[in-house]
Amino acid sequence: MRKRGKELLILALLLLPALVTVLPLFLLLTGSLMDVQEIRERLMPVFTGEGSFSFTAIPDYPTFLNYEKLLLETPQFFALFWNSMRMTGAVLAGQLLVAVPAAFGFAVYKGKGSRLLFSLYTVLMLIPFQVTMLSSYLVLTRLHLMNTQWAVILPAVFSAFPVFLCYGGFSAIPQAMLEAARIDGAGEAGLFLRIGLPLGRGGICSALILGFLECFNLIEQPMAFLDDKSLWPLSLYLPQISLNQAATAFCGSVIMLIPVLFVFGLFHDDLEQGIVYAGLKE
Repeated sequence: MRKRGKELLILALLLLPALVTVLPLFLLLTGSLMDVQEIRERLMPVFTGEGSFSFTAIPDYPTFLNYEKLLLETPQFFALFWNSMRMTGAVLAGQLLVAVPAAFGFAVYKGKGSRLLFSLYTVLMLIPFQVTMLSSYLVLTRLHLMNTQWAVILPAVFSAFPVFLCYGGFSAIPQAMLEAARIDGAGEAGLFLRIGLPLGRGGICSALILGFLECFNLIEQPMAFLDDKSLWPLSLYLPQISLNQAATAFCGSVIMLIPVLFVFGLFHDDLEQGIVYAGLKE
């Protein structure tokens, strides 16, 4: 009986943070089904600072008109949505070409000082964007890339984070397997394509998933490097919405969650495996 009570207590303690995490998503879905007048009445205190804010789990008069207006009458939403998808796809493709071979090189080719070099490289992950913003601005200006989507794409392609994640997967490959393949006549490119990529799949998928989540929600980089609003990603469009467009914001946020949830649901096993590899000690 005591053991059963202990299990229920642990379950309750685990459910509490889960509910706190899920509650904003539930309120977001609820808000997307409210009509404009109800949203205005409930959110008015947030904008005016007068009165008390209130919300409800179930709208008084549920409606899908907000989705209809957003999807059928707001072409700007689709333009910015595809801006987000285009920039995210370009970043992930670039990371496959740059970060994955770099991680394989760090993991497989050991030499004097290689560990120190990799440690110094991964320190770059600790540097916030605000520290490198000025230097990035100067470099992008000199390359005439400011106010283009390449100003957001190229710095993200050379991020140290995907290298760190892929490194764990490649480090788990036995060196004896690589040596046996070399003895059989395999070249270094063959090692990478035939052994490295299949066995390092967990780390690669983990890097791509987290890269997708990060790039799809970028705010600071597009805000700093893009002046033309037609080039903005969707992540900058939603914060610009006023009280009169709050219903559109709720619907847009729900739609913006769909690709993220789809990617996470499809590859969550690979994500967990990649994170485990990244935490392994040599």
